Amino acid sequence: MHVLQSSDALGSLPCAIAVPIPSESPLVGIAKELDALLGGAIADILASGEFKGKIGESTLLHAAAHPFKRVLLVGLGDPATFSPSVMAKVAGTAVRTLGKRGATKLAIAFPQQAAGDEERCASFAAEGAIAGSFETGTYQSAPERAIAITETLLLSQGFNADAIARGLKRGVAIGEAVNLARRLALTPANDMTPTHLAAEATAVAKAHGLEIEVHDAAWAAEKKMGSFLSVAQGSAQPPAFIVMHYRGAPKSEKLLALVGKGITFDTGGISLKPPEKMEEMKYDMSGGAGVIAAMGAIAALKPNINVVGIVPATENMPGGKATKPGDIVRASNGTTIEVINTDAEGRLVLADALVYARSLKATQIVDAATLTGACVIALGHAASAAVGNDDAFASLFLDAVKDCGERYWRMPLYDDYSNAMKSDIADLKNTGGRPAGTLTAAAFLKAFVEKTPWMHLDVAGTAYVDGETAWSAKGPTGTPVRAFVHLAEKMAG
Repeated sequence: MHVLQSSDALGSLPCAIAVPIPSESPLVGIAKELDALLGGAIADILASGEFKGKIGESTLLHAAAHPFKRVLLVGLGDPATFSPSVMAKVAGTAVRTLGKRGATKLAIAFPQQAAGDEERCASFAAEGAIAGSFETGTYQSAPERAIAITETLLLSQGFNADAIARGLKRGVAIGEAVNLARRLALTPANDMTPTHLAAEATAVAKAHGLEIEVHDAAWAAEKKMGSFLSVAQGSAQPPAFIVMHYRGAPKSEKLLALVGKGITFDTGGISLKPPEKMEEMKYDMSGGAGVIAAMGAIAALKPNINVVGIVPATENMPGGKATKPGDIVRASNGTTIEVINTDAEGRLVLADALVYARSLKATQIVDAATLTGACVIALGHAASAAVGNDDAFASLFLDAVKDCGERYWRMPLYDDYSNAMKSDIADLKNTGGRPAGTLTAAAFLKAFVEKTPWMHLDVAGTAYVDGETAWSAKGPTGTPVRAFVHLAEKMAG
């Protein structure tokens, strides 16, 4: 989809118009102008109570006498709590509602609440329009209700056109990255092996001028990555250790490392998962997909910061060479690990990736992983868990992502959780049992970052969802792409 800016007069637009309507507020700006063109039809609908202006709500008006033909009222929610990220939901709702009704071109108006913050509002509107166009039927020969919109216009009348232009560019980059991460996660494991994931990362690097290294099992063995390789050894598919470099501040010694779990399919290994919903384990590389996609967006936006993206990619399979419960493996920093449960494999591949990030002299590290079912129990699908070892970096991260379109909730990292990960036979064990599973997993990872400021994001409940919303298809969400990009921009100033 193309997202462009337009300053054309409302009455001459040859496309459907989406206009955000806040709840319990008088008509102003473009909404008031459209109401006049429509002979008071919008005011009549609001007076009837049929449309409340809630987020995700929409009502379609036909206007055969005008070039735009159709007007979609889209709920903006309570104007007192308006934030720019709401524009992503407005735009996504408009694209999905009108796109499934055959509209090919759409114009999105800005509410008065956007005045003074046009750049961020335009960024979220562009991002939401692109994300709203994503559908899951990529393997269907004749998709039902395909979204027909190919072009979306952001209307700049009465607003700062230059700010909207800047925001539009940023929003397109983020929206395309979000959809890339979603496509990678959605692709079934037979078409998204570690080799395929590495090829996708290479294509992103080539398109955006990033440096990339794709390392094989022999290289990982030379680096003594016994923890990573212990997961890979049960699969017939070769692993790939993907490293992407963005050098936006060559003279700076600061380096942000983004690390993403890249388990392209997770059977649980010898500790085999139940068959019900095992097909969803193709999503277990969502953290890695987020890193790859975010690196492309960061390169497109060119913040003044150095970033390295690291994705340890492998399948977790119960083959004849697979790691067995009770086996002892050794990570690249010399730490010995007793494998209690082979389905706690994400932390094993991340361990060596975190050590590698430190070997590159990363000054801050953020990892993201669909790591624990316990996170879904704790937070449901409403937020991702954020756990860190450094209060200053945690505060910076939470400030950067507070209105990014994704939710993160900081959870504690008490010494109790590290004590639960001590093994009787090795330095660590890879699971501490059911209590506080999200936090014992984080405590395990903490051992591999030492004193480097670090945040761990458990996106198990947010990387994919079972139902669609008014503004987004069900399935993969693109989390944590937005957080990664917003953090890089925040750190770059």
